[in-house]
Amino acid sequence: MSKIEDYYDISRFSDEHIRMLRLANKLGAENFAPRAAMYDSEAKFPTENYQDLAEHGFLKLVVPKEHGGYGFSLFEYASIGAEIGKYCGATALTFNMHTSSMMWSRFMYEMPNLTDEERAAMKPMRERQFRNVVEDNAIYSQPISEGGSNWTSAPIATNCKKVDGGWLINGFKKFASLAGHCDYYSIVCTEHFEGKEPAHEDTMDFAVHKDSPGLKVIGEWDPMGMRATASNDLVLKDVFVSAEDMMMPAGVFTKTLGQWPTLMATLTPSYMGQAQGIVDTTIEYLKGTLPGQPPIDRRVFPTKRMSVSKMYQQLCGMRAQWTQTFKEAQAFPSKEQVMRMYSSQVAVMDGVQEIAALAIRTCGGQTLL
Repeated sequence: MSKIEDYYDISRFSDEHIRMLRLANKLGAENFAPRAAMYDSEAKFPTENYQDLAEHGFLKLVVPKEHGGYGFSLFEYASIGAEIGKYCGATALTFNMHTSSMMWSRFMYEMPNLTDEERAAMKPMRERQFRNVVEDNAIYSQPISEGGSNWTSAPIATNCKKVDGGWLINGFKKFASLAGHCDYYSIVCTEHFEGKEPAHEDTMDFAVHKDSPGLKVIGEWDPMGMRATASNDLVLKDVFVSAEDMMMPAGVFTKTLGQWPTLMATLTPSYMGQAQGIVDTTIEYLKGTLPGQPPIDRRVFPTKRMSVSKMYQQLCGMRAQWTQTFKEAQAFPSKEQVMRMYSSQVAVMDGVQEIAALAIRTCGGQTLL
């Protein structure tokens, strides 16, 4: 497999960042890669991988240092997530859902458009979530899709209503990655009031415990290559939550997320890593050094060399755009930064499947075995 020095100038990285990048590769090569095919073929959640991640501190990558985490930047997290993706895409994808929950608590709190009152209210809320992760290795899921409804324009359909001591949540979440395998679900919903239309400013976010009465995981989940993500549907029927479960004050979610758009591009590290892993594996196969394959050197064929050059050219372009996007990620970005973020997202998400298709054509029928 490739090394981080092959595509990063690590002289600009902190020692802690480099250590976690190397550790991700060590865990990936020794543990994640050998398990990856089994997880997908058996539709088994990568529980053992999460035990490794928890043991080595990966669950707290973006938790602020003053709360016991590493306090990594968005780029530092993304680069580590991509290294995990080189070895197991399902682990990297679901790990992003957990880390995104911590990112929201971290970066939204730091937004300059929060009022002093909102920041003061959010402070103990996020401290509780950070403590769950740092002290108990809690894992968070972040289901937000609702299957057909556009939550970026209309208020989120999942709703909560005030009752004695808290709220009752009712609704539905689609693609709830880590379903049945996390400790908490970050449930974004709209508070409903009698005589008032649902509104964005009434958006709430609660940490719903996995054992909450009324919470149910339903549906089949069997997409090849993603079976291990456990992205089933989630139904909430009169799920009770209290103020102690709030992750941020009412309205802060919609007030801040739109001003931090790169937080919604964090699926790309997994795919950036997968693209790198595909190229690495293709080269090993053609060199005759891929474990389990005959030691035949296929690099003598000009067509093979040409295909690898095309794959590498596309990979380099993807990584250059992607790296710049995450290095310059910030709240209230300029229009040009947002456009570069869109461009890098398309480059990575389209590029990885194009590289995979070219790898299959290059390596031939052996790739199907």
